[in-house]
Amino acid sequence: MKNRPPPLIVLGCGFTGAVVAGLRRASGGRVVATTRSDERAAELAQAGIEVRVLPALTAAAVDQLVPDGADVLVAFPPDGATDAAIAPSLGRARAIAYVSSTAVYGDATGRIDETTPASADGPRAAARLAAEAVYRERGAVVLRAAGIYGPGRGLHQRLLRGDFRMTGEGDQQGRNVVSRIHVEDLARLALAVLERAAPGEAFLVADDAPVPQIEVVRWLCARLGLELPAGAPREDLHETLRHDRAVDNAKIKRALGMTLLYPSYREGFEACLAVEAASPARCYSPRSALPCGGSSGSASSS
Repeated sequence: MKNRPPPLIVLGCGFTGAVVAGLRRASGGRVVATTRSDERAAELAQAGIEVRVLPALTAAAVDQLVPDGADVLVAFPPDGATDAAIAPSLGRARAIAYVSSTAVYGDATGRIDETTPASADGPRAAARLAAEAVYRERGAVVLRAAGIYGPGRGLHQRLLRGDFRMTGEGDQQGRNVVSRIHVEDLARLALAVLERAAPGEAFLVADDAPVPQIEVVRWLCARLGLELPAGAPREDLHETLRHDRAVDNAKIKRALGMTLLYPSYREGFEACLAVEAASPARCYSPRSALPCGGSSGSASSS
């Protein structure tokens, strides 16, 4: 009989955390998750997850939550104070994974991998790098995720709402290269690094197919029967939509010996649309059976 996995404590159980929690719960493991929302807590509890509703994470609260030998996933966005306050309380954890963002690479363009220098020039990148540092001091593995999408969240939803704009005009519209990762693949990789990655490692997480944004937009618009969105000046767009870079995922796949369920946007968005069509009132991850709402604590929808 296969041994049960150690308890998993999910600090900040939003979009990504919920899928990680659901996958670990499906394998028979105990999962304890934190949220600030009573509504979110009720949804998680229905999936067999123990929930603690906490308006804020404190060192004392985390110390009580994390038993000896537990795995810990940190999946909430940095606020400049909480990470440094709670990291010392994770000393009894068996393994820690921190969900970060490729925002730490600032304005870097072209192909990026783990050898690409990070930049703390902007406030978003600086906050992420500071949070990474305090967890890595405790042996955490850092996952620098590209744009996270899944059922109920992503570029397809933004196109349907009509609030997406691309960079550039005319022939240059949407030519910036974008990388993304399906939330289920991110969750699978997070669980794998908790199990077998070396403490203190940092990995880039993205799918196998970084492509110009216009390619994905055209494909989705054709699939959804929508007109192409208008372009906008680069300076008018959110910083996550201005990037022009291809994220190399070779290191994490090699280290863990894993392949992706959704290696490109085609497989990923088809899976999203199938889930959403099957449950139009609410969206669910196909494997975790958890609602997909909430904040990921990482990259923006792509």
